Amino acid sequence: MNCHIKHIEENLQVRIVNRSNRFSISGSASDSEHAATVVKRLFEMTKYRSEPILPGDVALALSSLGDGSISESGPHSPDADTIHEDEEVILNLRKNVIRGHNHRQRLYLKNIRDHDINFGIGPAGTGKTYLAVASAVDALSRNEIERILLVRPAVEAGEKLGFLPGDVGQKIDPYLRPLFDALYQMLGYERVGKLIARGTIELAPLAYMRGRTLNDSFVILDEAQNTTVEQMKMFLTRIGFNSRAVVTGDITQIDLARDQLSGLKHAHSVLKDVKGICFIHFKPQDVVRHPLVQRIVEAYEQHIGDS
Repeated sequence: MNCHIKHIEENLQVRIVNRSNRFSISGSASDSEHAATVVKRLFEMTKYRSEPILPGDVALALSSLGDGSISESGPHSPDADTIHEDEEVILNLRKNVIRGHNHRQRLYLKNIRDHDINFGIGPAGTGKTYLAVASAVDALSRNEIERILLVRPAVEAGEKLGFLPGDVGQKIDPYLRPLFDALYQMLGYERVGKLIARGTIELAPLAYMRGRTLNDSFVILDEAQNTTVEQMKMFLTRIGFNSRAVVTGDITQIDLARDQLSGLKHAHSVLKDVKGICFIHFKPQDVVRHPLVQRIVEAYEQHIGDS
């Protein structure tokens, strides 16, 4: 606990003295208020899990300070201030409990629960894909759906599948690895393997979605910034009855040819006012990885703005 207190003190320029569960914080009014907020958030975390607080938890609590401003698109996106404690979505999965670390994450989880199609747009490390996979696993465990489909366009950093060795399955695997990793963390290797073998979890490149109608499914399209306009329209029109779709992507990381318009950017301009579809725009301050990741994202955004 002392190392966590030191971390908070160093980041917020405050002095913290604790005796049992009582804390005395000294420093400027704003810094002391921020420190008190962080301490409260860390204690709140302990209500939902048995594991001790880790350094990463402290970093996340610190990075979420000042994240109250929400940038939403569409008249049907609820304002963050409307999310009260009793409305927060907390996913009790087999291996851990998952909840939003900041306002946008909490709003994202709520939108996924309440709407059939959701878009999560923003930089790496903001939890777009992880929370979507967690929501899908939760829906499957509640028998709300019959299967999970994890989909990605087969385009990364200008490379094509043909340059990769192996058969189609081996070619696709690297593109879906981030989705696999989230599933393994939530369900374990053995259970994920069984669900894939039964077809309950399906992983596929976007091109394989053409001609299908997906009923009773939770479909996640990851890296959607690398879809074309035609591919995005094709994907969104696959959604059937009792199905939900989450589309995630980072429009600053488009790997399409220069003359191709990103289907994700186009979808935002076309669908932002469509009832039943919600967009969440994550910001660099929403990054929930190592604190350096947030600083890196902010530095690149600043460089792009200055150039």
